[in-house]
Amino acid sequence: MKLKNSYLFSAVAERTAAYQKAHPERRLLRLSIGDVTRPLAPAVVAAMRKAADEMGRCETFRGYAPSGTRMGYEPLLATIVKSYARKGVALGEEDIFISDGAKSDCGNLSDLFSADNTVLIPDPVYPVYLDTNIMAGRRIVFADGTEENGFLPMPKRDMRADVIYLCSPNNPTGAAYTKEELRAWVGYALENDAVILYDAAYEYFVSGEDRARSIYQVEGAKECAIELCSYSKTAGFTGVRCGYTVVPRELVREGVSLNRLWERRQSTKFNGVSYVTQMGAAAVFTEEGERQIGEAIAYYRGNAKIISDALTRLGIPFTGGEHSPYIWMKCPCGMDSWTFFDYLLNNAGVVGTPGSGFGRNGEGYFRLTAFGTHEDTEEAMRRIAKLLET
Repeated sequence: MKLKNSYLFSAVAERTAAYQKAHPERRLLRLSIGDVTRPLAPAVVAAMRKAADEMGRCETFRGYAPSGTRMGYEPLLATIVKSYARKGVALGEEDIFISDGAKSDCGNLSDLFSADNTVLIPDPVYPVYLDTNIMAGRRIVFADGTEENGFLPMPKRDMRADVIYLCSPNNPTGAAYTKEELRAWVGYALENDAVILYDAAYEYFVSGEDRARSIYQVEGAKECAIELCSYSKTAGFTGVRCGYTVVPRELVREGVSLNRLWERRQSTKFNGVSYVTQMGAAAVFTEEGERQIGEAIAYYRGNAKIISDALTRLGIPFTGGEHSPYIWMKCPCGMDSWTFFDYLLNNAGVVGTPGSGFGRNGEGYFRLTAFGTHEDTEEAMRRIAKLLET
Protein backbone atom coordinates (compact mmCIF):
# COMPACT_ATOMS: atom_id res chain seq x y z
CA MET A 1 0.00 0.00 0.00
CA LYS A 2 3.02 2.30 0.32
CA LEU A 3 3.98 1.79 -3.33
CA LYS A 4 3.13 4.26 -6.07
CA ASN A 5 -0.08 3.33 -7.85
CA SER A 6 1.75 2.27 -11.00
CA TYR A 7 5.18 0.88 -11.89
CA LEU A 8 7.07 3.50 -13.92
CA PHE A 9 7.19 1.59 -17.20
CA SER A 10 3.53 0.63 -16.89
CA ALA A 11 2.66 4.33 -16.59
CA VAL A 12 4.74 5.11 -19.69
CA ALA A 13 3.00 2.30 -21.60
CA GLU A 14 -0.47 3.51 -20.57
CA ARG A 15 0.14 7.10 -21.71
CA THR A 16 1.71 5.88 -24.94
CA ALA A 17 -1.18 3.53 -25.68
CA ALA A 18 -3.74 6.28 -25.02
CA TYR A 19 -1.96 8.62 -27.42
CA GLN A 20 -1.65 5.93 -30.10
CA LYS A 21 -5.36 5.11 -29.83
CA ALA A 22 -6.21 8.79 -30.33
CA HIS A 23 -3.71 9.12 -33.21
CA PRO A 24 -3.60 5.75 -35.01
CA GLU A 25 -2.04 7.34 -38.09
CA ARG A 26 1.07 8.50 -36.19
CA ARG A 27 4.12 6.24 -36.21
CA LEU A 28 5.64 6.38 -32.73
CA LEU A 29 9.36 5.92 -32.15
CA ARG A 30 10.07 4.26 -28.81
CA LEU A 31 13.33 5.07 -27.04
CA SER A 32 11.88 4.28 -23.62
CA ILE A 33 11.96 0.73 -22.27
CA GLY A 34 15.36 -0.96 -22.49
CA ASP A 35 14.21 -3.88 -24.63
CA VAL A 36 16.61 -5.14 -27.27
CA THR A 37 15.91 -5.29 -31.03
CA ARG A 38 18.83 -7.33 -32.42
CA PRO A 39 18.18 -11.08 -32.85
CA LEU A 40 19.89 -13.83 -30.89
CA ALA A 41 23.42 -14.65 -32.03
CA PRO A 42 23.68 -17.55 -34.53
CA ALA A 43 25.84 -19.52 -32.06
CA VAL A 44 23.10 -19.21 -29.43
CA VAL A 45 20.37 -20.28 -31.83
CA ALA A 46 22.39 -23.31 -32.97
CA ALA A 47 23.02 -24.36 -29.35
CA MET A 48 19.34 -24.03 -28.49
CA ARG A 49 18.31 -26.09 -31.53
CA LYS A 50 20.74 -28.84 -30.54
CA ALA A 51 19.45 -28.78 -26.95
CA ALA A 52 15.83 -28.90 -28.14
CA ASP A 53 16.66 -31.98 -30.23
CA GLU A 54 18.21 -33.59 -27.14
CA MET A 55 15.02 -32.91 -25.18
CA GLY A 56 13.10 -34.87 -27.83
CA ARG A 57 15.01 -38.12 -27.31
CA CYS A 58 14.65 -40.47 -24.33
CA GLU A 59 18.37 -41.00 -23.93
CA THR A 60 19.19 -37.27 -23.72
CA PHE A 61 15.99 -35.87 -22.16
CA ARG A 62 16.41 -33.78 -18.97
CA GLY A 63 13.92 -32.75 -16.30
CA TYR A 64 14.65 -30.41 -13.40
CA ALA A 65 17.88 -28.43 -13.46
CA PRO A 66 20.55 -29.96 -11.19
CA SER A 67 19.96 -28.25 -7.82
CA GLY A 68 23.27 -29.53 -6.41
CA THR A 69 25.12 -27.31 -8.90
CA ARG A 70 23.29 -24.05 -8.15
CA MET A 71 20.54 -24.82 -10.71
CA GLY A 72 23.15 -24.64 -13.45
CA TYR A 73 24.34 -27.20 -15.97
CA GLU A 74 28.11 -27.60 -15.98
CA PRO A 75 28.73 -26.27 -19.54
CA LEU A 76 27.08 -22.96 -18.63
CA LEU A 77 28.83 -22.63 -15.27
CA ALA A 78 32.17 -23.34 -16.93
CA THR A 79 31.74 -20.55 -19.50
CA ILE A 80 30.86 -18.05 -16.76
CA VAL A 81 33.96 -18.99 -14.75
CA LYS A 82 36.10 -18.48 -17.89
CA SER A 83 34.45 -15.13 -18.65
CA TYR A 84 35.41 -13.90 -15.17
CA ALA A 85 38.94 -15.21 -15.60
CA ARG A 86 39.29 -13.01 -18.70
CA LYS A 87 38.43 -10.05 -16.43
CA GLY A 88 41.14 -11.11 -13.99
CA VAL A 89 38.67 -12.54 -11.44
CA ALA A 90 39.00 -16.09 -10.08
CA LEU A 91 35.68 -17.75 -9.22
CA GLY A 92 34.59 -21.33 -8.62
CA GLU A 93 31.44 -22.86 -10.08
CA GLU A 94 30.16 -23.09 -6.48
CA ASP A 95 30.02 -19.28 -6.34
CA ILE A 96 27.58 -19.02 -9.28
CA PHE A 97 23.79 -19.40 -9.27
CA ILE A 98 21.81 -19.55 -12.51
CA SER A 99 18.52 -17.64 -12.55
CA ASP A 100 15.78 -16.49 -14.91
CA GLY A 101 17.24 -12.97 -14.96
CA ALA A 102 18.79 -10.27 -12.82
CA LYS A 103 15.45 -8.57 -12.07
CA SER A 104 14.13 -11.64 -10.24
CA ASP A 105 17.26 -12.08 -8.15
CA CYS A 106 17.41 -8.35 -7.44
CA GLY A 107 14.09 -8.64 -5.62
CA ASN A 108 14.55 -12.14 -4.21
CA LEU A 109 17.91 -11.46 -2.53
CA SER A 110 16.05 -9.44 0.10
CA ASP A 111 14.87 -12.81 1.50
CA LEU A 112 18.35 -13.21 3.01
CA PHE A 113 18.16 -10.09 5.15
CA SER A 114 16.15 -9.14 8.22
CA ALA A 115 13.46 -6.48 7.84
CA ASP A 116 15.34 -4.62 10.60
CA ASN A 117 18.22 -3.86 8.23
CA THR A 118 18.67 -0.37 6.78
CA VAL A 119 18.99 -0.31 2.99
CA LEU A 120 20.95 2.33 1.08
CA ILE A 121 19.72 3.01 -2.46
CA PRO A 122 21.19 5.50 -4.96
CA ASP A 123 18.81 8.17 -6.28
CA PRO A 124 18.09 8.16 -9.20
CA VAL A 125 18.14 4.42 -9.88
CA TYR A 126 16.22 1.40 -11.22
CA PRO A 127 12.81 1.35 -9.43
CA VAL A 128 12.96 -2.36 -8.51
CA TYR A 129 15.54 -1.72 -5.77
CA LEU A 130 13.23 0.70 -4.00
CA ASP A 131 9.93 -1.07 -4.60
CA THR A 132 11.06 -4.49 -3.40
CA ASN A 133 12.34 -3.03 -0.12
CA ILE A 134 9.16 -1.00 0.38
CA MET A 135 7.30 -4.32 -0.03
CA ALA A 136 9.56 -5.87 2.61
CA GLY A 137 8.95 -2.99 5.05
CA ARG A 138 12.61 -2.00 5.45
CA ARG A 139 14.02 1.37 6.41
CA ILE A 140 15.42 3.01 3.27
CA VAL A 141 17.98 5.79 3.01
CA PHE A 142 19.28 7.37 -0.18
CA ALA A 143 22.65 8.28 -1.66
CA ASP A 144 22.15 11.33 -3.86
CA GLY A 145 23.33 11.17 -7.46
CA THR A 146 23.38 14.65 -8.94
CA GLU A 147 24.83 16.60 -11.83
CA GLU A 148 27.54 17.83 -9.44
CA ASN A 149 28.87 14.32 -8.68
CA GLY A 150 28.25 12.97 -12.17
CA PHE A 151 25.34 10.85 -10.84
CA LEU A 152 27.86 8.63 -9.05
CA PRO A 153 27.26 9.01 -5.30
CA MET A 154 30.13 8.06 -3.02
CA PRO A 155 30.08 6.79 0.59
CA LYS A 156 30.10 9.31 3.41
CA ARG A 157 31.28 8.93 6.99
CA ASP A 158 27.84 9.63 8.42
CA MET A 159 26.12 6.98 6.29
CA ARG A 160 24.61 4.07 8.18
CA ALA A 161 23.51 1.13 6.06
CA ASP A 162 23.49 -2.66 6.26
CA VAL A 163 22.61 -3.44 2.63
CA ILE A 164 23.80 -1.25 -0.27
CA TYR A 165 22.49 -1.31 -3.84
CA LEU A 166 24.90 -0.20 -6.57
CA CYS A 167 24.31 -0.29 -10.32
CA SER A 168 27.20 0.35 -12.73
CA PRO A 169 26.82 1.27 -15.51
CA ASN A 170 23.85 2.93 -13.89
CA ASN A 171 20.28 2.59 -15.03
CA PRO A 172 19.00 5.25 -15.79
CA THR A 173 21.92 7.71 -15.85
CA GLY A 174 24.47 5.66 -17.80
CA ALA A 175 27.22 6.74 -15.38
CA ALA A 176 29.86 4.08 -14.63
CA TYR A 177 32.10 3.82 -11.56
CA THR A 178 35.84 3.56 -11.93
CA LYS A 179 37.69 0.82 -10.07
CA GLU A 180 39.06 3.45 -7.71
CA GLU A 181 35.56 4.73 -6.89
CA LEU A 182 34.31 1.19 -6.26
CA ARG A 183 37.28 0.65 -3.95
CA ALA A 184 35.81 3.34 -1.68
CA TRP A 185 32.45 1.52 -1.56
CA VAL A 186 34.11 -1.82 -0.83
CA GLY A 187 36.10 -0.17 1.94
CA TYR A 188 32.93 1.28 3.44
CA ALA A 189 31.16 -2.10 3.33
CA LEU A 190 34.07 -3.91 4.97
CA GLU A 191 34.38 -1.28 7.70
CA ASN A 192 30.66 -1.31 8.46
CA ASP A 193 29.95 -5.03 8.00
CA ALA A 194 27.54 -4.14 5.18
CA VAL A 195 26.67 -6.16 2.08
CA ILE A 196 26.73 -4.64 -1.42
CA LEU A 197 24.22 -5.89 -4.01
CA TYR A 198 26.01 -4.95 -7.24
CA ASP A 199 23.96 -4.88 -10.44
CA ALA A 200 26.29 -5.47 -13.41
CA ALA A 201 23.58 -6.03 -16.05
CA TYR A 202 25.25 -3.62 -18.49
CA GLU A 203 28.90 -4.51 -17.91
CA TYR A 204 29.50 -5.49 -21.55
CA PHE A 205 29.05 -1.84 -22.55
CA VAL A 206 31.99 -0.75 -20.38
CA SER A 207 35.28 0.09 -22.08
CA GLY A 208 38.64 1.29 -20.74
CA GLU A 209 40.96 -0.18 -18.13
CA ASP A 210 39.98 2.32 -15.44
CA ARG A 211 36.31 1.27 -15.41
CA ALA A 212 35.13 -1.84 -13.61
CA ARG A 213 33.20 -4.61 -15.38
CA SER A 214 32.90 -6.53 -12.12
CA ILE A 215 33.07 -5.37 -8.53
CA TYR A 216 35.34 -8.37 -7.90
CA GLN A 217 38.06 -6.53 -9.81
CA VAL A 218 38.42 -4.62 -6.53
CA GLU A 219 40.36 -6.34 -3.75
CA GLY A 220 38.19 -7.38 -0.80
CA ALA A 221 34.91 -7.32 -2.74
CA LYS A 222 34.37 -11.07 -2.40
CA GLU A 223 34.04 -10.53 1.36
CA CYS A 224 31.25 -7.96 1.05
CA ALA A 225 29.52 -8.07 -2.35
CA ILE A 226 26.96 -10.10 -4.30
CA GLU A 227 27.00 -9.49 -8.07
CA LEU A 228 23.95 -9.78 -10.34
CA CYS A 229 24.49 -10.40 -14.05
CA SER A 230 22.19 -10.77 -17.02
CA TYR A 231 22.17 -12.17 -20.54
CA SER A 232 19.31 -9.81 -21.46
CA LYS A 233 21.34 -6.80 -22.59
CA THR A 234 24.55 -8.77 -23.15
CA ALA A 235 23.06 -11.30 -25.58
CA GLY A 236 19.47 -10.28 -26.30
CA PHE A 237 17.82 -12.62 -23.79
CA THR A 238 15.08 -10.20 -22.67
CA GLY A 239 12.42 -12.65 -23.88
CA VAL A 240 14.45 -15.84 -23.29
CA ARG A 241 15.20 -15.12 -19.61
CA CYS A 242 18.52 -16.18 -18.14
CA GLY A 243 20.95 -14.57 -15.73
CA TYR A 244 23.35 -15.47 -12.95
CA THR A 245 24.18 -14.20 -9.50
CA VAL A 246 27.57 -14.55 -7.84
CA VAL A 247 27.57 -15.12 -4.08
CA PRO A 248 31.20 -15.76 -3.13
CA ARG A 249 31.93 -18.40 -0.52
CA GLU A 250 34.11 -15.80 1.23
CA LEU A 251 31.02 -13.69 2.00
CA VAL A 252 30.14 -14.44 5.63
CA ARG A 253 28.07 -12.40 8.09
CA GLU A 254 27.56 -13.29 11.78
CA GLY A 255 29.31 -16.59 11.13
CA VAL A 256 26.85 -17.54 8.38
CA SER A 257 27.71 -18.17 4.71
CA LEU A 258 25.46 -16.12 2.43
CA ASN A 259 26.33 -18.56 -0.35
CA ARG A 260 24.78 -21.34 1.68
CA LEU A 261 21.74 -19.22 2.60
CA TRP A 262 21.10 -18.30 -1.04
CA GLU A 263 21.41 -21.94 -2.11
CA ARG A 264 18.83 -22.85 0.54
CA ARG A 265 16.49 -20.07 -0.54
CA GLN A 266 16.72 -21.00 -4.23
CA SER A 267 16.24 -24.72 -3.68
CA THR A 268 13.04 -23.89 -1.75
CA LYS A 269 11.48 -21.29 -4.05
CA PHE A 270 12.97 -21.85 -7.52
CA ASN A 271 13.16 -24.80 -9.89
CA GLY A 272 15.75 -23.47 -12.28
CA VAL A 273 16.04 -22.38 -15.91
CA SER A 274 15.24 -24.71 -18.81
CA TYR A 275 17.98 -26.85 -20.32
CA VAL A 276 17.39 -25.35 -23.78
CA THR A 277 17.83 -21.80 -22.42
CA GLN A 278 20.94 -22.71 -20.43
CA MET A 279 22.61 -24.31 -23.44
CA GLY A 280 21.88 -21.19 -25.46
CA ALA A 281 23.44 -19.10 -22.70
CA ALA A 282 26.46 -21.44 -22.59
CA ALA A 283 27.19 -20.46 -26.21
CA VAL A 284 27.31 -16.73 -25.38
CA PHE A 285 30.77 -16.70 -23.80
CA THR A 286 32.41 -19.01 -26.33
CA GLU A 287 34.89 -17.43 -28.75
CA GLU A 288 32.35 -17.37 -31.59
CA GLY A 289 29.52 -16.30 -29.31
CA GLU A 290 31.44 -13.34 -27.90
CA ARG A 291 32.35 -12.20 -31.40
CA GLN A 292 28.70 -12.31 -32.44
CA ILE A 293 27.28 -10.57 -29.35
CA GLY A 294 30.05 -7.99 -29.76
CA GLU A 295 28.53 -7.07 -33.12
CA ALA A 296 25.13 -6.44 -31.49
CA ILE A 297 26.66 -4.38 -28.69
CA ALA A 298 28.60 -2.33 -31.25
CA TYR A 299 25.28 -1.73 -33.03
CA TYR A 300 23.71 -0.35 -29.84
CA ARG A 301 26.82 1.72 -29.13
CA GLY A 302 26.33 3.23 -32.59
CA ASN A 303 22.79 4.21 -31.60
CA ALA A 304 24.10 5.77 -28.39
CA LYS A 305 26.51 7.86 -30.47
CA ILE A 306 23.68 9.02 -32.73
CA ILE A 307 21.75 10.22 -29.66
CA SER A 308 24.81 11.74 -27.95
CA ASP A 309 25.93 13.60 -31.08
CA ALA A 310 22.44 15.05 -31.62
CA LEU A 311 22.19 16.26 -28.01
CA THR A 312 25.68 17.75 -28.21
CA ARG A 313 24.71 19.71 -31.34
CA LEU A 314 21.58 20.96 -29.53
CA GLY A 315 23.66 22.01 -26.50
CA ILE A 316 21.67 19.80 -24.12
CA PRO A 317 23.66 18.43 -21.13
CA PHE A 318 23.61 14.64 -20.69
CA THR A 319 25.47 11.72 -19.14
CA GLY A 320 25.80 8.14 -20.35
CA GLY A 321 26.13 6.81 -23.87
CA GLU A 322 29.86 6.06 -23.61
CA HIS A 323 29.85 3.10 -21.18
CA SER A 324 26.12 2.50 -21.30
CA PRO A 325 23.15 2.04 -23.65
CA TYR A 326 21.31 4.79 -21.74
CA ILE A 327 21.51 8.53 -22.28
CA TRP A 328 20.36 10.73 -19.39
CA MET A 329 19.50 14.18 -20.72
CA LYS A 330 18.49 17.36 -18.97
CA CYS A 331 14.98 18.47 -19.89
CA PRO A 332 15.19 21.70 -21.93
CA CYS A 333 13.59 25.02 -20.98
CA GLY A 334 13.23 24.01 -17.33
CA MET A 335 10.48 21.47 -18.06
CA ASP A 336 9.73 18.79 -15.48
CA SER A 337 10.11 15.17 -16.57
CA TRP A 338 6.48 14.28 -17.30
CA THR A 339 5.86 17.61 -19.05
CA PHE A 340 8.77 16.86 -21.37
CA PHE A 341 7.45 13.31 -21.87
CA ASP A 342 4.10 14.67 -23.04
CA TYR A 343 5.77 17.40 -25.11
CA LEU A 344 7.88 14.87 -27.03
CA LEU A 345 5.02 12.41 -27.44
CA ASN A 346 2.53 14.99 -28.68
CA ASN A 347 4.84 17.05 -30.88
CA ALA A 348 7.46 14.58 -32.13
CA GLY A 349 5.89 11.14 -31.67
CA VAL A 350 8.93 10.04 -29.64
CA VAL A 351 8.60 8.05 -26.42
CA GLY A 352 11.24 8.24 -23.68
CA THR A 353 11.20 7.70 -19.91
CA PRO A 354 10.61 10.53 -17.39
CA GLY A 355 13.53 10.85 -14.99
CA SER A 356 11.30 11.54 -12.00
CA GLY A 357 10.19 7.90 -12.13
CA PHE A 358 13.71 6.91 -11.04
CA GLY A 359 13.75 9.03 -7.89
CA ARG A 360 13.63 12.55 -6.52
CA ASN A 361 16.93 13.51 -8.16
CA GLY A 362 15.60 12.39 -11.53
CA GLU A 363 13.13 15.26 -11.73
CA GLY A 364 14.02 17.52 -14.64
CA TYR A 365 15.82 14.71 -16.49
CA PHE A 366 14.84 12.22 -19.16
CA ARG A 367 16.15 8.81 -20.24
CA LEU A 368 16.61 7.70 -23.83
CA THR A 369 17.67 4.18 -24.75
CA ALA A 370 19.99 3.00 -27.53
CA PHE A 371 18.30 -0.39 -27.92
CA GLY A 372 16.21 0.55 -30.95
CA THR A 373 17.12 0.19 -34.61
CA HIS A 374 19.56 2.56 -36.33
CA GLU A 375 16.75 3.80 -38.56
CA ASP A 376 14.36 4.56 -35.69
CA THR A 377 17.11 6.15 -33.59
CA GLU A 378 18.17 8.45 -36.43
CA GLU A 379 14.57 9.42 -37.20
CA ALA A 380 13.78 10.01 -33.51
CA MET A 381 16.73 12.35 -33.12
CA ARG A 382 15.81 14.19 -36.33
CA ARG A 383 12.32 14.76 -34.92
CA ILE A 384 13.69 15.86 -31.53
CA ALA A 385 16.21 18.20 -33.13
CA LYS A 386 13.58 19.77 -35.38
CA LEU A 387 11.24 20.27 -32.44
CA LEU A 388 13.81 21.71 -30.01
CA GLU A 389 15.55 23.91 -32.58
CA THR A 390 12.26 25.75 -33.10
